[in-house]
Amino acid sequence: MNNNLVTKASELIYQMDNDQLNQVIEAIKLKRNHIATQAVRSFMVGDIVGFTGKFGKQVSGKIKKINKKYIIIDCGTDGQWRVPGNHLTKLGIGEEA
Repeated sequence: MNNNLVTKASELIYQMDNDQLNQVIEAIKLKRNHIATQAVRSFMVGDIVGFTGKFGKQVSGKIKKINKKYIIIDCGTDGQWRVPGNHLTKLGIGEEA
């Protein structure tokens, strides 16, 4: 069903003029912001999280600070990262990385 929804959306996009495309782009941006904001709410300072960093490297660390959309992660020797909440996976609660 999900694939059918994407197919229908793609077909409709090909029929749109420039103004309609701009409206769709704005709606997509708003939805992405909403998803990222919701994802951030599921984390707390001190949680251990993992994510895929640059060049596909798997990185894990402890949440240091939570902002509106981005989370600051202390990854020890890999440094400090600013990551969108929807890119993180919770690995533990309050443990050492």
